[in-house]
Amino acid sequence: MKDFIHFERRDFLSIAAIVISSLIYSCGMNIFVKSGNLFPGGFAGFSRLLALLIGDFLHISVSFSIIYFTLNIITTILVYKKVGHKFLLYSIIWYSLSSFFTGILKLPVITQDLLLIAVFGGLVNGFAVGIALKNNASSGGTDFIAIDLSIRLNRPTWNYMFAFNAFVLICAGFVYGWNQALYSIIFQYVSKEIVDMMHERYKVSRLQVVTDYPDEICSAVFKICRHGITKVACEGAYSHQPHTLLMMSINTYQLKEVENCIVHIDPKAFISVNHVERIIGNYYQKPLE
Repeated sequence: MKDFIHFERRDFLSIAAIVISSLIYSCGMNIFVKSGNLFPGGFAGFSRLLALLIGDFLHISVSFSIIYFTLNIITTILVYKKVGHKFLLYSIIWYSLSSFFTGILKLPVITQDLLLIAVFGGLVNGFAVGIALKNNASSGGTDFIAIDLSIRLNRPTWNYMFAFNAFVLICAGFVYGWNQALYSIIFQYVSKEIVDMMHERYKVSRLQVVTDYPDEICSAVFKICRHGITKVACEGAYSHQPHTLLMMSINTYQLKEVENCIVHIDPKAFISVNHVERIIGNYYQKPLE
């Protein structure tokens, strides 16, 4: 329970960002998703489909927000022991507020053009989810399931979530027409691209640093992140002066802090940064809090 009790100043800033993120997400749901009758990815799309099916075939009016919140609560109960307490709490705040805001907000329709709705709706959706992810939260639901399955099976399981989204779209296409289902694919693709651009937790960057202060830099970097550093003696081809080449792979979200640390110790250090496609071998991934 300590994770629930102990908060620092940055935690309150994260909670504020999560509240803003949930509000933006809800605005996107009301302005774009509802007006275009689209189906987002994850539990949001499944909840919209379920609410429409219950209303059309059982003639029972059930709010999207109620279904969305209920599905997320059930999933949270199932996986609460598998994820970090703070991550879990932030995610509960996010999807609870998203459900609430989506249910109470009454916003005007901006456009009837489905392509514009799909593209700009995807932008708003992805931006909102990206803010949540950058602040140690998620939209819950399928994110929780993917994390739980990854731990159980010891391998990535996002393809299963893609299959789930595809199933929702196929059902929506059969019942409500393929037009909405196909535009929903555009919506989901745009949203995914924005999230991938903003979310850096699982991206890795490689740094190569030429410096004359290798030990000082290594000690400082070890205080920031738990990643190994390889030291190689080298020589400048033009100056013929001895230097040290430091090679390290770190999570991209740590990049700016590490760069500032290196420059502070050695302002003349030569730093090159490359994106890492994948890593084979032992690599420390900081667990979710």
